[in-house]
Amino acid sequence: MVKTLTCRPELDTEQAHGLRAGDAVEITGELMTLRDATAMRLAEILERGEPLPVTLRGRLLYAVGPSPAKPGQIVGSAGPTTTERIARFLPALFRAGARGIIGKGELHGDIVRTFADHGAVYLAAIGGLGALLAKQIVAADVLAFPDLGPEAVYRFEVAQFPAVVIIDSLGQNFHETARLAWRRSPAS
Repeated sequence: MVKTLTCRPELDTEQAHGLRAGDAVEITGELMTLRDATAMRLAEILERGEPLPVTLRGRLLYAVGPSPAKPGQIVGSAGPTTTERIARFLPALFRAGARGIIGKGELHGDIVRTFADHGAVYLAAIGGLGALLAKQIVAADVLAFPDLGPEAVYRFEVAQFPAVVIIDSLGQNFHETARLAWRRSPAS
């Protein structure tokens, strides 16, 4: 069963806490984009105690650097980027109110505990499907750091954007539990 998540613009706390590692979801509403340079700038601003150019409260962040749009497109390819590259910035972003992140790849160690500590979630979108995922983006505009081009902070309005819960707000990690179940299965 696919769960529907609505971000208008926030991902409601109750929805986030109702997700479990392994749940398939479709997201409708707003995502805020994040990439390496963006995450670093936001974390540096927070470290200096200055106000952010955007509010992170309740936001679901999408680790992506969209390619330029061709005529008739909202954005070009918009596939997820590897979350581990920005993992070191996530504690600061969660403390500032971000509710979770969508990206790709595995996360292990202390960063997993960070999700549980902040009640945040990690969702994965399928890498390599950027052109198809871009079709789920119905509007896009730059919110901050336009000088960063594709790494700027964008607001994406999405409809039925597919993802899977990898780390839930309890810190359960789907990659680890699925691997353990596979190892225990009689066929392995």
